[in-house]
Amino acid sequence: MHRLLKIDEAEFLSRVQGTIKLGICFENWRTIGHDYIHSFGFTGQGCWAAGFHHFWHKARALGLAEDYSRYAPELMAAKAGKFGLLQQDALSYAYHLDATSYAGYLRQLAEKDGVTRVEGKIVDVRQTESGDISEVVLESGQVVEGDLFIDCSGFVSLLLDKALGTEFEDWTHWLPCDRAIAVQTKAVSEPIPYTRSIARESGWQWRIPLQTRVGNGLVYCSDFMSDDEARDTLLSNLEGEVITEPRVLRFRTGQRVKHWNRNCVALGLSAGFLEPLESTSIHLIQRGVIRLMQMFPHGGIVDSDRAEFNHQMDKEFRFIRDFIILHYHVTERTDSEFWRRCRDMDIPDSLQHRLDLFRDSGLVFEAEFDIFRENSWTQVMLGQGIKPKSYHPIVDMMDEQALKQFMHIQGQKVDHVLKQLPTHQEFIDRYCPTTVA
Repeated sequence: MHRLLKIDEAEFLSRVQGTIKLGICFENWRTIGHDYIHSFGFTGQGCWAAGFHHFWHKARALGLAEDYSRYAPELMAAKAGKFGLLQQDALSYAYHLDATSYAGYLRQLAEKDGVTRVEGKIVDVRQTESGDISEVVLESGQVVEGDLFIDCSGFVSLLLDKALGTEFEDWTHWLPCDRAIAVQTKAVSEPIPYTRSIARESGWQWRIPLQTRVGNGLVYCSDFMSDDEARDTLLSNLEGEVITEPRVLRFRTGQRVKHWNRNCVALGLSAGFLEPLESTSIHLIQRGVIRLMQMFPHGGIVDSDRAEFNHQMDKEFRFIRDFIILHYHVTERTDSEFWRRCRDMDIPDSLQHRLDLFRDSGLVFEAEFDIFRENSWTQVMLGQGIKPKSYHPIVDMMDEQALKQFMHIQGQKVDHVLKQLPTHQEFIDRYCPTTVA
């Protein structure tokens, strides 16, 4: 998206107090005191028939391999607090950013490119006899007409839900967390290049380091924790001075059965919501924007365009849903009613199939429209404690000495990358120091 908009990365990061994100550290998810990192990029080198984890599986059993994480350059860089932009062996990365600043930055770019922004509250949505939206009426009396409307009105979903009555598919029986409380604190140390996700008694806490402050929050289930308990839990587990008043957000996990209904396309929260455990909300917005551009109804809206758009968005939402459920369901925690419920709940058949494949034979398949590839599923399933019963027989084509040498080379490749990297703070200071006081 940024390349398409010709956004300069250094300028962008400076404007949004940005830091680099190489992955997410999951703490207390499998058991209290256990942690692992789900990183971007790839772990080791596989072959056409089997991923690297098959080779690692046998090598580990023979005492020839270290932890799986040892062979992931992004993961090892995250643990070492390092990052750099390399010409060769480039790392895969994302961003930590200030969302309000990001929105303002994008608004500035849009207006510079000729977009007209009208401030106002929508008080009425008018429709044609066929049911399409014809215009919206603002509190000022101004009427905005259109052929195609994009609903970005958040959870209230003014157009897709309130006007068009588009059904919502509720997923709270699989993802029961329905509230979050958020607060900002001053930074007390250099920012780490990864997000922390810390499982608590009835949910999880996030820590997102920006250049001068830290974003904190607690996602929780109101069936097991009150707002006051959540506030106390969050405030008692913070580092640094609190600089904003804690605020409670309420949400419902799921999606609209149609993201594009009649002449209205919903993007963001108006289309659906998946809790930010794997930081997918902005991704889904940007995928929706790109898909709309690819299927833009330049000759008029047709059913086939709508159907394909809805099919692709639906599949992507469901894959992310399953990936998030995985974190909750595959746990050894029994210390609270919340975690016992997550462990014992029925799960979607699509997720059960993935878990069975990995448990039985170590297989991970890559599906179209799934943002999470083989390495992501493998890291989280291993991290949550799933151990495959077997590995692919192609691994046995290597004798023990060859396998030992292979694993040694994989580790050397990671070491070679790490030696080239400055610290994360050194990278920020040189590349994108913040312009925000």
